[in-house]
Amino acid sequence: MLKIAIIIGSTRPGRRGEAVARWVHEIAQKRSDAEYEIVDIADFNLPLYDEPKPPMLAQYKKSHTMAWSKAIHSYDGFVFVTPEYNHAVSGALKTAIDFLFNEWKDKAAGIVSYGGGTGGARAAENLRLILGELHVADVRAQVTLSLFTDFENYSIVKPAPHQEAAANTLFDQVVAWSGALKSLR
Repeated sequence: MLKIAIIIGSTRPGRRGEAVARWVHEIAQKRSDAEYEIVDIADFNLPLYDEPKPPMLAQYKKSHTMAWSKAIHSYDGFVFVTPEYNHAVSGALKTAIDFLFNEWKDKAAGIVSYGGGTGGARAAENLRLILGELHVADVRAQVTLSLFTDFENYSIVKPAPHQEAAANTLFDQVVAWSGALKSLR
């Protein structure tokens, strides 16, 4: 069975990403097409990139990199939960992605973003550029959650009813592409 990681893309205290990821995971648990797990980048305590060699070589020396590599390598696809910080993904998510190369390659990814007026759409577009360089097939469907309409008091996740359907479309595409790309890995 395919394994899909739901990656929390923020480490900020008071972040909303953990609650958004739990909402995404609740929807995923109703499905039987893959195993879905939450992966919190905060649990890996990654500093700014500190490996002596480029990640493309996969010659890791640091235990935090080896743990991160092992975790990401074990998945067939990803759903990134990303906030929008200044029209982009968080520095923590960018750092976590940059630690690895081959572990991401030839896998599929979907994006659930959240933020102000655009629901994090600009962060999603930024993430698509990054994923393309890593040979990750990002799917067309995405979920954009607005702090104004999909959160109560800008903090409690209460997505509009149509968001669950959008999440299921995203899962359909991530699972299909993850399965299709499996022969390349």
